[in-house]
Amino acid sequence: MSSSSGTAPAPSPTLAGPAVGAPGDGRPDPSFGVFETLLVTDGRPLELDAHLARLDASLRVLFGAPLPPAVAELVLDRARGAGLARLRLTVAPDGDRGLSADVVVAPIGADLVMPGWDRGVELAPRIVAGGIGAHKWADRRLLAAADAALAPRLPVLLDRDGAMLEASRGNLFVVRDGTLVTPPADGRILPGITRGRVLLLAAELEIPVHEAAVPWDRLRDTDAMFLTGAVRGIEPVRGCDGRIIRRDDEITPLLCRELRRHWNRDAGHFRPQGETAHAWTG
Repeated sequence: MSSSSGTAPAPSPTLAGPAVGAPGDGRPDPSFGVFETLLVTDGRPLELDAHLARLDASLRVLFGAPLPPAVAELVLDRARGAGLARLRLTVAPDGDRGLSADVVVAPIGADLVMPGWDRGVELAPRIVAGGIGAHKWADRRLLAAADAALAPRLPVLLDRDGAMLEASRGNLFVVRDGTLVTPPADGRILPGITRGRVLLLAAELEIPVHEAAVPWDRLRDTDAMFLTGAVRGIEPVRGCDGRIIRRDDEITPLLCRELRRHWNRDAGHFRPQGETAHAWTG
């Protein structure tokens, strides 16, 4: 990501990685629209109602218009016949002061869903002042540039005060002293559908949850960390910018099990790689 041009100096990062400063510096262009990504299994898109509700809310805020009619039917039609797949639904202005929808479906491997510890990711910080907001922008240039610059590590967005916000492809959770902590949905992050599902599951399991700041400089106190997303589900984090993240907790495997069960019920039968293929301990 590039810093802003002009006579004013670029803001100095407070942590590793360049900062993104002014609101217009590399920010997503709303004219590209917004999108949703869904996991499809045997023709069934998971959490469809929740994804469409979030998309509708974004469209009303950004464009003053609801989700175009028959989008749900379009999604179901395009998902029909797909095995295990990623479905991307994009809605954008069509030039006639209306909105148009586009759906793309692509097959994925079973090892992408609910990955085990051996497929966990390492995060690297990228400062984006104020985050990129609560909408799932179709303009991914800022995040794509960060992905390319930091590969094979995955970017995690930080605000200027060092608060960890979200990763480039998922919401962030940490486990600390038996409590699940996730950054608040305060307008700086995307309120992920799987994030919301994990919070509901944690409440059902009576796991203590705090929606609170996750400071970068407190990673040493973290017992475990994971990301949540619509396709991968719960994805383990093995390290952050060279710091090893422990996996010394009982909460993460419990949530993995319960999320699998929820997805199984939603799809009727879905079991990515089988229950025993995703051990988080040992």
